[in-house]
Amino acid sequence: MNPAYVSESSLGTVELRIPSKAEWVAVARLAVAAVANRLQFSIEEIEDVKLAVAEACTNCIQHAAGGQRIDITCETSPDGLTIRVRDFALGGEGTPIGPRRLSDAHLGGGLGVFLIRSLMDSVEYEVDPERGTNLVMTKKVSA
Repeated sequence: MNPAYVSESSLGTVELRIPSKAEWVAVARLAVAAVANRLQFSIEEIEDVKLAVAEACTNCIQHAAGGQRIDITCETSPDGLTIRVRDFALGGEGTPIGPRRLSDAHLGGGLGVFLIRSLMDSVEYEVDPERGTNLVMTKKVSA
């Protein structure tokens, strides 16, 4: 693909549903890497996206007790890639997870959150005890 041009016809949405099990995280990483490769990302940026998705999936597996699946949606645009990672575990604490400092890593899950925020350009998520966790992260294509 010509790195100087991404046509509108090559853009789209890819949806993936994996079991909420550690052995499936590699599938999510590979799928997201394939989608990111269609855009104008560098190899390093693709690696960042892969690591952020792996951390998000791992958080779902570790902290979403009772969740059976993880849904991953990749939406491409000429400007970048938006990835939604969602689990469906019920009965969570129901509080949004705010930004954390590296020193907060010992409080549980902090290092994964720190990595995701460091690797992606924007990160938003909510934890709802009735619907599970919904994480939306965006990586912009460098100019």
